[in-house]
Order: sequence, then C-alpha cells, then structure tokens
Amino acid sequence: MCLIWVSSVLTDRGRKVVMNIPSGFMCNAARSFTLWSPAAGRLCWRPLGAGSTSRMMSSKRQTDHLERTVGNYRQDALYPAEICGMVSESETVKRLRIVVHPDFTFKAGQWVDFFIPGVEKVGGFSMCSSPGLLQREGVVELAIKNAKHPPAHWVHTVCALGSQVALRVGGDFFFDPSPSDPAVDLLLVAGGVGINPLYSILSHTSDLLHLSQASGGRDYKIGSAHLCYSAKNTEELLFKNSIIQSCQQLPDKFSCNFHITQQRAEVDQHLRPFVKSGRITPMELQAHVNPQRTLCYVCGPPPMTEAISKTLKDLGLPKDRILFEKWW
Repeated sequence: MCLIWVSSVLTDRGRKVVMNIPSGFMCNAARSFTLWSPAAGRLCWRPLGAGSTSRMMSSKRQTDHLERTVGNYRQDALYPAEICGMVSESETVKRLRIVVHPDFTFKAGQWVDFFIPGVEKVGGFSMCSSPGLLQREGVVELAIKNAKHPPAHWVHTVCALGSQVALRVGGDFFFDPSPSDPAVDLLLVAGGVGINPLYSILSHTSDLLHLSQASGGRDYKIGSAHLCYSAKNTEELLFKNSIIQSCQQLPDKFSCNFHITQQRAEVDQHLRPFVKSGRITPMELQAHVNPQRTLCYVCGPPPMTEAISKTLKDLGLPKDRILFEKWW
C-alpha cells in the first residue's frame, strides 16, 4: 500500500468533512477511482503517484494492519460510511453500527480497512454482523476492543453518532456456501475478540438455515455448527446472550461451550449450562471432528491458533479444512 496521503474535503449538506485517503490505495488499479457519498454523490479521487511494490513495502508510514494483510484479497471499492449506533458490548469492547452504501458487500468472516479522518494509521477490524443484516437494514457492525492503537483508541474516546469514516472490505477468511454445495458441519474456535468473524459466520449460518427451512430444503444444505469460545471471564464473552439464544432456538443445529480461564465471580445461572472452566480441550474438539464433513474456522491469539490447528491435524482433520485468522 502506498501511503502518500491526499487530504481532501467533502461537502456534505453544507458541512465540510476532511478525510485523509491514501493515494496508492490500489497497487495495481487505475490512477483514479471513485468513492460514493450519500450526501455528495460520486467523488473522484486522484492519487499523487504510483510506487513500486518494493517501495510500498519499505514505506516508513506503512501501518501494522496493512503490513499484516498485504498479501490478502481486497475489494477495489472504498466507501464513505457513518456511525449510526454505539453500545458497550463489555467493559473493554465497544460495538459500532455503521450505515454503508447500497453497493457495499462482504462475506461472513471478512474484515474492513477502517479509515478515520485525521488519524493516519489504518484500522483493521472483522465484521461481527452477517451479510443478511446488511441486506435487511443497510448496516454493518464492528466490535472493537480498547487499545493504544490509534484507530481503536479513537473508537473508544472520540467516535460519536454521525462520525464519518471510510471502509474497504478484504480478507480470505470467510464462509460463503452456494446452494449447490454439499452440507458441512462447522467447528468454530474463538479466543477473546477473535469471536468477531466467527459470530458473523454463525449469524450467517442461522440466516441460511432460515432460508433453507422457508424453501423446504431446496436452497442451502446446512449442517450443524459448534462454537468453542475461550475468554478470561464471562464479562469478556461477547454476544453470549445471542449465541445462547441461537442454540436454544435450533438445538439440533447449534451448540456452544464457553471456556473461562480466570473467572473470580460466580457464574450467572443462565450461563452455567454453557460454561466450562479452563481452556479448550482436545477431547471437546474430537467430539466435533469428522474428517469428511467438518470445516473448522479458528480466530484468536497466534499461540492458541497454532495449538488448536495442530490438535485438529492430529485428530485427522485435513489441513485444507482448517481455516484461521491471526491478527495479533
């Protein structure tokens, strides 16, 4: 990614919104591209100049997120968006609801490059909402943990309703079955905020199940989904009530275990049937591994991801059926 920045001004119903856009945003794309603003219509951005791949990789202004994902798929389009809802998902995580342009699309499990006016570093956050919510309401959701990293810090200290940002979709970690695909059983393994893309996948699976039921099984062939989710304590379990609700509504399809490693307070009664003390065990994974049917998605800290992947291989799950996202 070239990081020569163009500071541009959008006119939005009489207000000026300054947004910094990286000029070399598409390494192999055209030298100008178009953004869409709900208020201002289509806006043409022209880069200052193109650089070689080696020059881009050596740029001192390359951000951590862009470095980590330089080899990943990215869409060409960058869309302005607006924060329309905010809620505290836990003491350390804020959930954003964001209005996006009608042409904005993504697959369950993907992330966005998150551009903030006046903040040089680019955020990288997985969507926690499903493509179905986007289709129904025109919004996406991100759950972002407080941190010193400037984009996350901005979310927790500056971001407000009406704040303007820009989003670009990327990532090779997703679940996007076709109606003609054979059924698979999903095993979802999450650690901490690594639940975000997996919750998107779980919600998407629920949407597809409802579509299949409505069509009498003529559309999507959806198997089961089991979630293993590890966190320090129950307060840090994101989306726990919605996950439990899905398991209760579709007990023959969804199941979950919450693994708690540092719980001090008593576990709430409604959570007890789903909570296990300690880390995710090989025995639990083995109960949900079928080498012919299981497709596993893992997202969490690298040591956890590596250990879980090794265990799954030892249990006979083929390497191409173990998909993972490592972010930190």
